[in-house]
Amino acid sequence: MKRRKGYYASKLKRAVHMLFYRRHKKPGVKGWELRKVLGTDYPKVLKILDHYLKALDLQVKTIFEEEKTVERPTIEQLDKARFYITLRGELTPKEAKMIGWRIDDLAGLAVTIAYIISKKGKVPRKEVEELLRDKLPGWKVSLNIDRYIRYGYLTQDENDQLYLDWRTHAEIDQKTFIDMLLSK
Repeated sequence: MKRRKGYYASKLKRAVHMLFYRRHKKPGVKGWELRKVLGTDYPKVLKILDHYLKALDLQVKTIFEEEKTVERPTIEQLDKARFYITLRGELTPKEAKMIGWRIDDLAGLAVTIAYIISKKGKVPRKEVEELLRDKLPGWKVSLNIDRYIRYGYLTQDENDQLYLDWRTHAEIDQKTFIDMLLSK
């Protein structure tokens, strides 16, 4: 039993190093990278790590390339997925203030994400700019959209279409977000 504990302890340590320290342009780690370093039982290692992170209000989040949740993913689907460490709960207003975002910037991001979701994941940048000009000072609109892109919440293609990017998928439960908006 002790040998098994030590076996998983060293794998947990390597998993933490891979997930917490950014090595690529995008944070997180692909499943195939975890399999290469941790072995084929990496999903079990991540499950154990997630249990330990629960006490810190953190979680191991899995984002699939297809951008949809998979009930019982196969090892091939997990190998293609990206794994992140994110908050398990919600930020209090005081904590949100400490991360360096003004409340109007967060509101602009929320409006932008909700609008893109309502348009089935793709919307021209001009439409978002017009929408935000009704809520924010005109000079801030373009700066905020560029900031959302730079921070990974949105991405923009060569036709000036905006899409949700990796950080939105990793940090925001879209169903809960929309349900919360509709309840207000």
